[in-house]
Amino acid sequence: MQRILLAEDDQDFGSILKQYLEIHGYEVTWTKDGLEGLETFNTQTFDICVLDVMMPKMDGFSLAEKIVDINPETPFIFLTAKKMKEDKIKGLKLGADDYIVKPFEADILVLKLQNILKRAKGIKPKEISTTSVGAYNFDSKNHILKINEKVQRLTQKETVLIQYFLQHVNETVKREDVLNAVWGSDDFFSGRSMDVFISRLRKYFKEDPNIAIESIRGVGLIFKITI
Repeated sequence: MQRILLAEDDQDFGSILKQYLEIHGYEVTWTKDGLEGLETFNTQTFDICVLDVMMPKMDGFSLAEKIVDINPETPFIFLTAKKMKEDKIKGLKLGADDYIVKPFEADILVLKLQNILKRAKGIKPKEISTTSVGAYNFDSKNHILKINEKVQRLTQKETVLIQYFLQHVNETVKREDVLNAVWGSDDFFSGRSMDVFISRLRKYFKEDPNIAIESIRGVGLIFKITI
């Protein structure tokens, strides 16, 4: 049975959502604020987290940052009553797998959970030894990118995205191919999420001027390593 951490401070909504998810076969641990959510995540293992953005003691964004620090492989979804573009972008930058605006149909959340968990199961990186990427050492098994003494911890999706690029180094790849391979979907949200991850990888690889991730308008992307 797949386990969900639900962090939601609205008593009525949280209770209904917990019951609905349990009807669909999930084991749900419901916490009433962000701090309780963090304490619970620290002591238990979850397959996915559903986090309300506006919560007392610790908001959903802060909780997500802590979750990523503890276990970057755990996917998470934000729930919010806001429709602000800035909030969606902030959620994407944190690595959110989706962002759902209240009110919403519970069936939609269940479908999104199913799709995210299916993708997470299917994109686990291969456990290979450390490989050289330009001046960097890339350890996909331990999710680490290192140059000199500088170590960058990677999320699972960052690791899988780097692996995909290395399989197609110096080749032009279509955006939809990258999205389907790594995100399991080429919809709008996945596209925006990929843009955030590409920007993040560019920062990670900036120490080596011979590495570049170039966008080719109307065509796709190329992970270029110049020898």
